[in-house]
Amino acid sequence: MTAFWVVAGIFIVVALLFVIPVLLRGKRNQSREQIERQAANITIYRDQLAELDRDLRDDTLSREQYDSSKQELQKRMLLDLSENGDPVATSFVSTGRYGVVAGVIVTLIIPLAAIYLYLVIGDTRGLLPQSQLANATQFAQNEAGGEEGHIDINSMVESLAARLKENPEDIEGWVMLGRSYAIMERFDDASATYAKLVQMVPDNPQFLSDYADMLAMINNGSLLGKPAEMITRALAIDPNFPKALALAGTLEFEQDKFDQAIIYWERLLGAIPADSKLYKSVSDSIEQAKSLAMRGKGESAPIQLTENSNVGTDVTEKSPSVEKQETSAGVPSISGSVTLDPSLADKISPSDTLFVFARASQGPKMPLAILRLNARDIPVSFKLDDNMAMTPAMKLSSFPEVVVGARISKTGQAIPASGDLEGHSAPVKIGDGDVSITIDHVVP
Repeated sequence: MTAFWVVAGIFIVVALLFVIPVLLRGKRNQSREQIERQAANITIYRDQLAELDRDLRDDTLSREQYDSSKQELQKRMLLDLSENGDPVATSFVSTGRYGVVAGVIVTLIIPLAAIYLYLVIGDTRGLLPQSQLANATQFAQNEAGGEEGHIDINSMVESLAARLKENPEDIEGWVMLGRSYAIMERFDDASATYAKLVQMVPDNPQFLSDYADMLAMINNGSLLGKPAEMITRALAIDPNFPKALALAGTLEFEQDKFDQAIIYWERLLGAIPADSKLYKSVSDSIEQAKSLAMRGKGESAPIQLTENSNVGTDVTEKSPSVEKQETSAGVPSISGSVTLDPSLADKISPSDTLFVFARASQGPKMPLAILRLNARDIPVSFKLDDNMAMTPAMKLSSFPEVVVGARISKTGQAIPASGDLEGHSAPVKIGDGDVSITIDHVVP
């Protein structure tokens, strides 16, 4: 900011150096012309007096005529000088009075008026460095409140969508629109946008993977069906594309094909930096898949002998329900209960669906885990864990704090719609087992 004012001051001084001398010089030039004109008049009067003296000596004029003519000439000279004033005094007055007034106006009033107008109607944030400007903008957005921020984002996204209707060949614009819809959790719109991109550029593995991801989001997190087709197409184009490998592993994991999931995720490890958070997350998923694969093969099912057994001992294997509980043991999770504000009780119908989900308190807004229940069961207990992750890179354990939300959907879709009922918890840490959520407002 200091540099700006220094540069602005230099420009003001330079501009005044061009303007003030011109004003002062104009006054001086005017005084000089007036002096020269009066000096010429005096010279003429002197010549006329000298001519009268010659005529008197030559007896051309009588004494009476000479005196009369001389008096007349002197009267005219005095009258002329009295009308024009003293040349020297006029020069000083003109130069002093008008020059000082003009200098004061130009030197002080105009620059001060310009600075005042800039401070009143200008944007002084433009004087801040880029880092401070970003912080100030972020602070202003936070002070403005979340609701107004959503309105601004919605208006910008709608403007972008309207512009793309006029210029449908703008691929970068479509990419930006799809990502914006995904961040806003408008997964139906995001899916339609990526479908457009896949149609425009059918051999791009990024667009195919993103399209599969959005299709899964509107399919309760399942990658079966059309999402699987998009993943297969993406890997056919680039067998080592990271997001396609991650989704392919998740698809196999969803179908309990743990060995295949391990193959995809191990290929993914070779395509990402070893010091990244994603690498650790995928490694944990691989260990989890290996553990489940061993259980599926019966390697972890211990043999228990009855106390009174003979040589032909009784063999008792653990029941599937017990095995499922052990599988979940040690998996990062979060649990609690969902209740409904009594003022909204009349807005629930038996066909409504309850979604309980967790997302990072800071970072991407995509759900890390999601659970589907019946709204008629409220109040209800829930538990979310890493086994419910959409992708290996986006699990509960990948973030230190999450926000747990509950939404009663009128449409049966996980995407929020106008008229849905919703509530959120404060940020909580992974492992918290007493999270309380009250559904207390209607989605506008």
